Amino acid sequence: MRLPRFFLPPSVRTCFTPTSLRFTGRMLGLGVLAALALPPVHFLPVLLFSFGLLGKTLNTATSWKRAAWAGGLFGFGFYAAGLYWLIHAVLIRADEFWWFVPFPSLGCALILAPTAAAPAALSLLAPPGVRRLGAFAALWTLADMSRTFLFSGFTWNALGSCLAIPGVVGDILIQPAAWVGEDGLTLCLVLLSTLAGVACLRGSLLSPRIRAFILGGGAAAVLVWAMVGAVRFYTVTPSGEEGPIAVIAQGNVPETEKVGRLNPRDIFLRYLRLTHDGVQQALALDHRPPAPENPADAEPENTGRPIVFLWPETSFPGYDLLQDSPQARAIIMRWGSGAEAGLIGALRVDEQGRYRNAMLALAPDGTVEDFYDKARLVPFGEYQPPFIPLQIVPQGGMASGPGPRTLHLRGLPPVGPLICYEVIFSGDVTDHHDRPRWLANITNDAWFGNSAGPRQHLASVRLRAVEEGLPIARAANTGISAVYDGRGHLLHSLGWNRTAAFAVPLPAPLPATLFGLYGQTIPLSACIILLVVCISRIRNRKKSPK
Repeated sequence: MRLPRFFLPPSVRTCFTPTSLRFTGRMLGLGVLAALALPPVHFLPVLLFSFGLLGKTLNTATSWKRAAWAGGLFGFGFYAAGLYWLIHAVLIRADEFWWFVPFPSLGCALILAPTAAAPAALSLLAPPGVRRLGAFAALWTLADMSRTFLFSGFTWNALGSCLAIPGVVGDILIQPAAWVGEDGLTLCLVLLSTLAGVACLRGSLLSPRIRAFILGGGAAAVLVWAMVGAVRFYTVTPSGEEGPIAVIAQGNVPETEKVGRLNPRDIFLRYLRLTHDGVQQALALDHRPPAPENPADAEPENTGRPIVFLWPETSFPGYDLLQDSPQARAIIMRWGSGAEAGLIGALRVDEQGRYRNAMLALAPDGTVEDFYDKARLVPFGEYQPPFIPLQIVPQGGMASGPGPRTLHLRGLPPVGPLICYEVIFSGDVTDHHDRPRWLANITNDAWFGNSAGPRQHLASVRLRAVEEGLPIARAANTGISAVYDGRGHLLHSLGWNRTAAFAVPLPAPLPATLFGLYGQTIPLSACIILLVVCISRIRNRKKSPK
């Protein structure tokens, strides 16, 4: 039976009018559409349409509530579509958490939607027109940067990553990240998409002259962007000593086997064989004699470039912790005979009995020369936010490490370790007082299946290489493992669901980049300057007659 209209408050009734429902659907759809620009699709033209219509809505809005509602709906659609792959992590344990399947993607989108609603609402501080659209671009980027502080941080899918297109086109487009970082790319992309998108629409409150100026200036900006990126890509050169030969072992272990602790002996043997094969490739690249067929024999003398092998995040499958297994460590290094070090992803227990997600650096004799504890833990996966009433993280989660640091290992150039999604945090991947000469990223993306998630993660790896001017070697359990030089150019990769090892000589790092020196100060300053210019009141002063 239909309830009489007077049973519903007027504020609620207005939410269900045909006009309101069409508006809600349009804003949600535009956000979903904008997600097509993200990796791995990279369909950039959709940003003109989606951000153009959002900008037009903000330009004609007379209420901050309507603007916030429009931005919030757009953000919810954008993040729900861009993070759809989060459901795969729950499906791994669907027998226990079947009820939680819809929540990861939609819940994260709901948490992140205010980072789009707030910029939309605050953009009304500027008058309609170009200044309001510029304010929105600055505010969107500032809100994006604020996601660094959400829980332990979740800066996934910054719009700047849309430019990390595979191949030489992406190589050129992402070069400005060396000066302004990923957030600087986001600012430029949102500003250009919103202004040009609105200029292409009718009824946008922009005069024909302004529209022509925006479209002409936008085309010129894209051309200059490409030219500057190409010049840097083809002219910048590495400096100093070359890096090591990195051996990447991709074991391709299904997450169900890892979670269920199935076949640990077979997994261990698989990684040992991959390590041996990869080190043999490295020795051949370095024109050194191969290691003996019997790993127990003496290792060959090192007369060339150092060799280091990488195992992915939490790849050690033993029932005992690797730190407590000297025999297992010795076996690993015997199978990796010829390498100066092995960087192994494994769990670690600290002095207080707390588990840590760690990277253990093994010396040739199997001793733990150093270690790195993951500092940025994944919310709901590795630690449980205190406001969640239900226990969904086993044993309450892990303890975090102190933050970025540089490992100085015998025989190797200094390395900056990164575990899993720590690599997504622009400007926070190296020790600024002790710059490494290369980066090592280990990860396990098996949780997210053969989806957009691992490709989006890889785009972040590539951008960090450009921002810091450092080559980066990445070992991923099920893929995508890759090695990039300091320009973000792909040197080698191993695709999804493949089991293999490969060796790549790392080039020398590039000179310290502008962004590497000053970090987030650069995009933050650009956003603040643009925002102040857009919202400041400009008074027309008339000259008084003499």
